[in-house]
Amino acid sequence: MTAPIATPLTPYATLLGFTRYVDRTGPTKATFVGGLRRQRASRHGFNPHGQFVKALKADIAFHTGGTHLAGVADVVKPRWRPLYQALVPGATAWLESLGEPAAVDLAQTRDALAMLGDLPVKINPQFGVRYADGHAEAVRLHFDEAPPSEEAALATLHLMARHMDAVLPHAEPVLVDVRRGVAHRTPTDVKPAQVEQWLAGEAAAFRAIWSTAA
Repeated sequence: MTAPIATPLTPYATLLGFTRYVDRTGPTKATFVGGLRRQRASRHGFNPHGQFVKALKADIAFHTGGTHLAGVADVVKPRWRPLYQALVPGATAWLESLGEPAAVDLAQTRDALAMLGDLPVKINPQFGVRYADGHAEAVRLHFDEAPPSEEAALATLHLMARHMDAVLPHAEPVLVDVRRGVAHRTPTDVKPAQVEQWLAGEAAAFRAIWSTAA
């Protein structure tokens, strides 16, 4: 009996995975991509931040100024409570920085698929916010203990901006460092063509490592 031929795994990254990859140097890049490939093969993945994001979105949608966030750590499983307790103060500070709760609304974002050369990267902000004056922001949340590096923030914001017509038309990309309550935006002196060239090189290396890890 002929053994079934294994289907090769096509190189693929989420926005989070790709920006974590560009943040690494030397051999750690290969180790990281190998881990992503194994995770993809096993189809295992769990998002511990799901209920947290729901609470934050509820506070924006219902103009409740942090009430949902204040109670979310009490309703998750005990193992996630320390994580949620560490996230709530910064998220609440960011929420307050948006201004009067009644002047901000939740906006629906859509996922998009970016192609960096031959590498597909899923662009998936968590939500959008729309202000009373009509301008909007597409928000990606950074949950890690360490703040986002300049490279990771730049890659995230550039790729979101590149596909904003699909994600949330006319919006500005924002990366929120949840633990510190800080919003990162694209620096005014950034040259998009240079960023694009840098990311294309990173994507080509990602693909090469992925194939080697097969």
